[in-house]
Amino acid sequence: MSQESKSNKLEDHPLMDESKPFRRLLTNWFSENAKDYPWRSTSNPYEILVSEIMLQQTQVVTVLDRGFYRRWLEVFPDFKQLADAEESEVLRMWEGLGYYSRARNLHRLAKIVVYELENHFPKDVEQIEALPGIGKYTAGAIASFAFDSPVPAVDANIARVLARLFDFQERIDTSVGQKQIWEWAADLVPSSGGRIWNSALMELGQTLCGPRKTFCNECPIAESCRCVEPLGLPIKKLKQGVTNIDEHVILNIRNGKVLLEQETGNRRKGMWKLPTRDKKEVTKLDLITTQNYGITRYKVKMHIYKSKNAQLNENEKWVSLDDLALLPVPSPYRRALELITKV
Repeated sequence: MSQESKSNKLEDHPLMDESKPFRRLLTNWFSENAKDYPWRSTSNPYEILVSEIMLQQTQVVTVLDRGFYRRWLEVFPDFKQLADAEESEVLRMWEGLGYYSRARNLHRLAKIVVYELENHFPKDVEQIEALPGIGKYTAGAIASFAFDSPVPAVDANIARVLARLFDFQERIDTSVGQKQIWEWAADLVPSSGGRIWNSALMELGQTLCGPRKTFCNECPIAESCRCVEPLGLPIKKLKQGVTNIDEHVILNIRNGKVLLEQETGNRRKGMWKLPTRDKKEVTKLDLITTQNYGITRYKVKMHIYKSKNAQLNENEKWVSLDDLALLPVPSPYRRALELITKV
């Protein structure tokens, strides 16, 4: 079918024909195939909020299989427990998930809910979006999953499904593309509630309508899909290539203490790490080991040198090896310390 003969008007799409059971086909498929995630068995806004914040930049398998979600709820079971915690404790519990601004925003949000909103989490999607660290998707997800509000929640999975359903031949990462996808999503949400519908669309994108593999012959709404070449959609700007970076840090241990530096940048503010040095400062030091780790689009090679210099730079202090487990330390440095010091 030619591009000119197609229409992107929602009323022309088969999904909007109430005489055809497309919504029921999708939700029935979901009821039979839904993954058993713990946040799907609760309507507690706090538990759903925690899951959504963790999943913003982290895969489900990491959040669940490595126990981050379970441990977090054991230590901070509600807004009050989180609000009253020290930031260092919050960051320590977040360690291993990365993108630590998420933890700080979650901490700030809990304080607002407890001490400004009298422990009442808002139900209105716009009020939810006004909270720290909450964007349009997360607000919609919480409103629909916790309160069954008939609002859209467009994550990468739903955006991909909708782009293929409508054979959308424009970039979805532009303001125009985003607007169109959100309009479709909003119009498709049943007035009876968004919890099951949004979950079903996400599940479809996670399983049968993936970014690199599709199972169109198993899709419950395949007959309504206009896409001819699903792996060509959605259209997005090409990602930037990986940038290689060399990082030079020192390991300085004396009298049962290790020298650490507290991060001041936005990404890992408040976390503790091995002190960074310029390359020229470590040329005469013995190299202990090198370790690789990734962060966003950067591939970092961390060179660790043995140092005996007792001089402290700004934001550095001596920390007892026995206290290391209590401090928030980014995973690459934690692994290095455990390997080298056998902490």
